[in-house]
Amino acid sequence: MNKRVVVTGLGAVTAIGIGKDAFWKNLIKGRSGISKVSLFDTSRFKCHNGGEIKDFEPGEFIPKRAIRFYGRASQFAIAATKLALSDARLTLSELHGRQASVIIGTTMAESNVLDISCDSFLRNKWKEVTNNLLISIFSPSIPQNIGCFFGVKNTNVLLPNACGAGNFTIGYGFDLIRKGEADVVIAGGSEALSRVAYQGFNRLYAMSPTVCSPFDKNRKGMLLGEGAGILILESFESARRRKASVYAEILGYGMSCDAHPMTIPKKEGVKQAMEKAIKNSQLSLHEIDYISAHGTGTVANDKTESAAIKELFGTLTKNIPVSSIKSMLGHSMGAASSLEAIACCLALQQGIIPPTINFKTPDPECDIDCVPNKARKTKLTIALNNGFAFGGNNCCTIIKNLS
Repeated sequence: MNKRVVVTGLGAVTAIGIGKDAFWKNLIKGRSGISKVSLFDTSRFKCHNGGEIKDFEPGEFIPKRAIRFYGRASQFAIAATKLALSDARLTLSELHGRQASVIIGTTMAESNVLDISCDSFLRNKWKEVTNNLLISIFSPSIPQNIGCFFGVKNTNVLLPNACGAGNFTIGYGFDLIRKGEADVVIAGGSEALSRVAYQGFNRLYAMSPTVCSPFDKNRKGMLLGEGAGILILESFESARRRKASVYAEILGYGMSCDAHPMTIPKKEGVKQAMEKAIKNSQLSLHEIDYISAHGTGTVANDKTESAAIKELFGTLTKNIPVSSIKSMLGHSMGAASSLEAIACCLALQQGIIPPTINFKTPDPECDIDCVPNKARKTKLTIALNNGFAFGGNNCCTIIKNLS
């Protein structure tokens, strides 16, 4: 259990860029990926915006004859995995020569396929729903499709832990490598915008009619997004043997469950997950240089997360920058905390903290340093990445710069 776990490859498919370089460039510029949703009709909803990926061409990553076999979330996941493997300079032959596993998180799985199926049924065109399309609805289809596409035959798991799922996959992969059950883990999350998800969050009155403005006093709610974030996790020994570049080291993670009503975040549960992540990483509170917030932009989440941070870190809070990239991407649910982990790796490497955009009015109940509107250059060593989900399924990861 003493193997070190490092990140050697990053793959991002997002509304502000495809590939880690485009993603990072636009992230630190504070570019918004929010636009009017065009994937489905939103005219009957009160909200119409989201972090939809407009420029994704699946044929750039998947043979055109095979695209029809994959739902949108699987297409994102395969694309992000391909980008991450290329970034890690890990060839398929090298991948097949190691114990490699696939651990993927999601909230809604292939819910856009459910949209297609319902539309076909309502138009009395049910024969359009092919066997292959129906099979792709099942939750395990996303990691299974990655496994089949890249020929990865070790552990293959889907973690449907909603909006904290990305962090849960990093924790699972961390354990597999530490225990010697895997040399390489393809870890991360994938989510596609769908009408059923959009309708659900509208019905919960959790959506903003305009922009997402985390920690702002006048915040109106979240905005849904989509995409995939994949990290290649390796044992330090494996990375060193193949002379791979290393972005960062995963030091540990912490989990908690609020055991509280599904949609109401609880300060004690959020605090416990952060505290356990720090303790399990054998760190002290003053060693945390940056917190990548869950930061959804809802009144309850931002207030609760801020209170938990202040209670845990006390007087240290004023010196710890806390930013939310959901202000730019929207909330990509199962992909959110894995994309935020990618942002943490790049922030540590580059010494730049991504901003929280759309911030105008400070909130006394969120009196943290949210890095408003403009990226900040600073030396960073250790980041805490927060991921919280409905049902109080909380998971935080600790990521360290090795340079």
